[in-house]
Amino acid sequence: MTLKFGLIALAAVGMTPLAAQGQTPANPAPQEQAAAPAATTAAPAGPNAAAANPSATPAAGTDATGVSAVAPGAAPAAPAFDHAAPTPGIGMPDGRMGLQEQFTPVGREASAFHNNWLLALCAAMSLLVLALLLWTMIKYRRSAHPTPSRTSHNTVVEVIWTLVPVLVLVAIAVPSIRLIRHQYSPPPADLTVKVIGNQWYWSYQYPDNGGFEIVSNMLKEKADAAAGTRFRTDADGPRLLAVDERLVIPAGAVVKFIVTSNDVIHSFAMPAFWTKTDANPGILNETWVKVDKPGVYFGQCSELCGARHAFMPIAIEVVTPERFAQWVATKGGTMPGATPAVAPADSTAATQVSPAAVSAPAPAAGAAPVAPPTAATPAAPGNTTPGVANRAPDSPTKL
Repeated sequence: MTLKFGLIALAAVGMTPLAAQGQTPANPAPQEQAAAPAATTAAPAGPNAAAANPSATPAAGTDATGVSAVAPGAAPAAPAFDHAAPTPGIGMPDGRMGLQEQFTPVGREASAFHNNWLLALCAAMSLLVLALLLWTMIKYRRSAHPTPSRTSHNTVVEVIWTLVPVLVLVAIAVPSIRLIRHQYSPPPADLTVKVIGNQWYWSYQYPDNGGFEIVSNMLKEKADAAAGTRFRTDADGPRLLAVDERLVIPAGAVVKFIVTSNDVIHSFAMPAFWTKTDANPGILNETWVKVDKPGVYFGQCSELCGARHAFMPIAIEVVTPERFAQWVATKGGTMPGATPAVAPADSTAATQVSPAAVSAPAPAAGAAPVAPPTAATPAAPGNTTPGVANRAPDSPTKL
């Protein structure tokens, strides 16, 4: 009888660690699969619950609800944005005389003021001076007047040559002041872009769309680019003006540019928008544009800023509001008013699993129905060792 009780006690001691740790043997028999979930759900919730309960841990790359929880670097790449090809003669120098065609309200007003008023006034003044010279040369030539006049003062002439320049300046000042008022009194902005000059490239920040930043460098020619790197093509723009990252803005929107610099003085200039603003270190200058026509427009740094000053082009692509939202999404930004996407979980962080979020594994074919998860069993009073879940009691087992 004593031998019989000793064998029973020995068998109980050998089975205790397996039951206490909530583990099941590999490939359990069908009759044992029904009892296995009840043992696995006894693990307490906490940072180590997933390690203690492998069967309740969600599949790799998903959380308890099936939502992807992979690291940002492993997420699928966003679809590429198809940039538009520039239109020859639009937004770029093409050898023509005069100003580029303007695509902003301020630019059209300034262009009309220059072409229709200033040039006409200059032409009229030039013709008047030329006529006075010709009249003087003919009327007062030596053969017609061998004895020169001794007149020293002429009140009428002095009044005329004093009053006419004043009237000319007034004629120039009135539309000039109106143009300056329109240029420096912008309407409420729909979008704000921070423009930063660097030696020798531009960077653009979008604070209204999540604060993402893009860096824009000039594209090299094919013969100058290193093997395997991107080089300029006609779809990118003209030579010395094409860039790898364009500044993208929506058509029909009032866009405010906040211009500054990280090092020396640069100048943010876009001839087709009538925009030229200095980028000074430590100073925020402001300008604005409103472009209605989608397209690609090119400019350059217009302030001597160093050895590679000639290689700081500016490319602005104007797109429809719908395409602008698509472009923002490809850069990881958000549109104003949109609900930000939930940041993916860090794959290196400790997994937090609660009993309510853990679903029992599906039973094998032919197995009995699985009981729903039960509440966690409190640990025994001596189980204070961190990192150990559902540990067997520390007290010795009484036989």
